[in-house]
Amino acid sequence: MHEIALCEAIIEIVEEEARWRSFSKVRTVFVEIGALSHVAPEAMKFCFPAVVAGTIADGAALEIVELPGAAWCMACSRSVEIAQRYWACPCCGSYQLQVRAGEEMRVKELEVD
Repeated sequence: MHEIALCEAIIEIVEEEARWRSFSKVRTVFVEIGALSHVAPEAMKFCFPAVVAGTIADGAALEIVELPGAAWCMACSRSVEIAQRYWACPCCGSYQLQVRAGEEMRVKELEVD
């Protein structure tokens, strides 16, 4: 389960921001996760409380915004939404898709004291 390591990386980001911006408590961490990122949002929510215990984010909520996948179809020259890699273009059925969005995972916002 690589989501534990991802939660640990999020806490590193949060702690670095706390040092830089001088806040003492994190109430909520907002994270964007792309549909094509191979990250399971439910696993993140499960792991997060255990990983943040004893840190500046102890007791913080994890709010996940799931972003759709998007690709450019080289056959029909359209931008299309996709839910998984290697899916066919919903417009023309071609498999010549270049992924444009949905692979990302980022800490978008922090609610702090």
